[in-house]
Amino acid sequence: MPKTPSRAPKQKGKQKEGTPLIIVESPSKARTIGKFLGGKAKVAASNGHVVDLPKSKLGVDIENNFEPEYKVITAKKKILKELKEAAGKASMVYLAPDPDREGEAIAWHLSNHLDSGRIDVRRLTLYEITRKAIEEALKNPGKIDMNKVNAQQARRVLDRIFGYKVSPFLWTTVRRGLSAGRVQSVALRLVAEREKEIAAFRVSEYWSVHGRFVTKKDEKFEAKLVKVGEGKPEFKIEAEAKDVIASLMGEKFSVAAVRKVERPKAAYPPFITSTLQQEASRRFRFSAQRTMAIAQQLYEGVELGEEGTSGLITYMRTDSTRISADAISEARRLIASQFGKDYLPDSPNFFADRSRTQGAHEAIRPTSTSRTPESVAKSLSQDQLKIYRLIWSRFVGSQMTPVRYSITTVDIAGGKAIFRTAATIKVFDGFSKVYDINEPKKEDRIPHIEEGDNLNLDQLWPEQHFTQPPPRYSEATLIKILEQKGVGRPSTYATILGTLTARDYVVKEKGNITPTELGMAVFELLLKTFPDIFEIEFTAKMEDELDGIESGKEDWVDVVRDFYEPFRKSLEEAEGKKAEFKSSVQTETDVICEKCGKKMVRKFGRRGVFLACPGYPDCKFTKPVEDESDELEKDVFCDLCGSKMAIKRGRFGRFLACTKYPDCKGTKPLSLGIRCPSEGCDGSLVEKTSKRGKVFYGCSSYPKCKFATWDKPRGAPCGECGFPLTVEKTAKDGGVMLKCPRCKAERDEEP
Repeated sequence: MPKTPSRAPKQKGKQKEGTPLIIVESPSKARTIGKFLGGKAKVAASNGHVVDLPKSKLGVDIENNFEPEYKVITAKKKILKELKEAAGKASMVYLAPDPDREGEAIAWHLSNHLDSGRIDVRRLTLYEITRKAIEEALKNPGKIDMNKVNAQQARRVLDRIFGYKVSPFLWTTVRRGLSAGRVQSVALRLVAEREKEIAAFRVSEYWSVHGRFVTKKDEKFEAKLVKVGEGKPEFKIEAEAKDVIASLMGEKFSVAAVRKVERPKAAYPPFITSTLQQEASRRFRFSAQRTMAIAQQLYEGVELGEEGTSGLITYMRTDSTRISADAISEARRLIASQFGKDYLPDSPNFFADRSRTQGAHEAIRPTSTSRTPESVAKSLSQDQLKIYRLIWSRFVGSQMTPVRYSITTVDIAGGKAIFRTAATIKVFDGFSKVYDINEPKKEDRIPHIEEGDNLNLDQLWPEQHFTQPPPRYSEATLIKILEQKGVGRPSTYATILGTLTARDYVVKEKGNITPTELGMAVFELLLKTFPDIFEIEFTAKMEDELDGIESGKEDWVDVVRDFYEPFRKSLEEAEGKKAEFKSSVQTETDVICEKCGKKMVRKFGRRGVFLACPGYPDCKFTKPVEDESDELEKDVFCDLCGSKMAIKRGRFGRFLACTKYPDCKGTKPLSLGIRCPSEGCDGSLVEKTSKRGKVFYGCSSYPKCKFATWDKPRGAPCGECGFPLTVEKTAKDGGVMLKCPRCKAERDEEP
């Protein structure tokens, strides 16, 4: 069996007698397809990848064209054996993992292990899990796309080289157990640099002038000063604004201009992966991982009562806005029948397609618009219904007429000054009939006035303003900037954000993403060590080259080599400066070591920041960082008095306590910010301590929900079975592995 994918497996023309075997990667997907086909085919699941790079070593032969060393995943040996036995009895084997690079790689690895030299193996590409789509795919099976396989392998090898080489460097300079990801590190850079911008921002004061005017009918309305003489008014202090006000008090005012325009707002395109994640974050505060997990369920199939099981949406990892002609026709029929001709454009709406390599994919849409959110509501969970309604309404709205607004702008002249006011009125709801949008800010009503009308001045006043720092990223805005800069691809955004949180490099507070002290230290170190590779433009170029591999324009070995050579040189230089880098992340404090008198330094440990004597190993004295409320305070508020709470350490471990103690004695368990994985539970996981003082993690809804684990949970879901979280395990080499509590699958931290 070749290690390097260079060709698709041979396919036999003659079929054996027996039942066909269809292999997918997900058990739920297998169940849905099995119900459609009945006894016509056997459907089995591989539960994700069956092989991977080894955990104990690099697993990439750098000297031999970066040849990867694939090993059967221990937890998959039994599954693979069962699949081999089933394949040996089947008339034909259809490989039907998800239609993306990852799925193509799974199909290729399966074909190699199923002895494709003897077995007739074909590839099924399913963009939706419906009876019609499955029947069409079976009529037209294809071959494994080796360009996609090579693109996925290139990404895996690149990430393995970066993570395997950089992580040990972080262990010896920051703390043991850290890990680094090629793309995640660039995302961390964006977050950290925004934090530095905020810290460096200096607030500036400025003023504006406003007036209230009265018509002949004694109707009042307000306007803002927009021009004085030939220039725009700029007032840095209140006195400047008051001087202008004083100069205008005796002036006569009249309507200089009235402009009315109708402005259409075109329908939004249907969702692609990034826009779905952004909108779910904005509307529901769903993490990207949560959104994708729910979308996966809707894609793989939901039991709809008498109708049976069916996938409700098309494949959700796509960057294409293309829609099939059949889907457009169905949507237009629904719009005409339910909303009328005013809501149906004369011709279908089409949108610019930004997809580079996934042209065969459609946008995310319902598999049938006739399945309205209301008609399937009883079959869906609350979260599933939210995401399905969002996808359905966005798609239907994309084929509707624009929203139309009437905008009235009035200029008022007096002396050398021009005041302006505007009002926006929706005159036709268009696509917003089904898809809620952010409406323009409502202005005060403007009375009916005409150009030349005289106005009386009722009042002039100044208003104080302050410049604002750039906002911290939310999940939605971080995904948007990653997409704009070409960092990552649709299938990677959820992993990027989940990994940053799981590694404690960032925290989410009130929807904002903030780098931790550890995250800032890692950012500064990586920027010094790998200035070229850490560049956003460099990472974006790598993504383009991966796309080039998929389209057949680039050779995957050449792409990896072009990355590796500058990376190797940077790593060699960094190794020679390890002592310098280590001291740069250890900040000296004014706290004196109680044993030797040296000033202690801040270090990073498994449980956070602590103080250590710089005289190690001669002096091994350490102590916790205490009462640093600015660092430890969380945006969590006391239920008793509403004050902020801070992390405290007691005899039973860490907890949140009111900062107004002893006047207020409110406390709370320390939340991890991770939802409880138990089905139907709305609790979150909190840190607890057993009677013997050992830390464990349990549901905040205890005793109603009794989920608990000794291992620290991570927000990253299992890539094999889809369980919503994994737990942290320490590997033999001191690194960190993630293990699924349900299927027991293990993987190292880099993607």
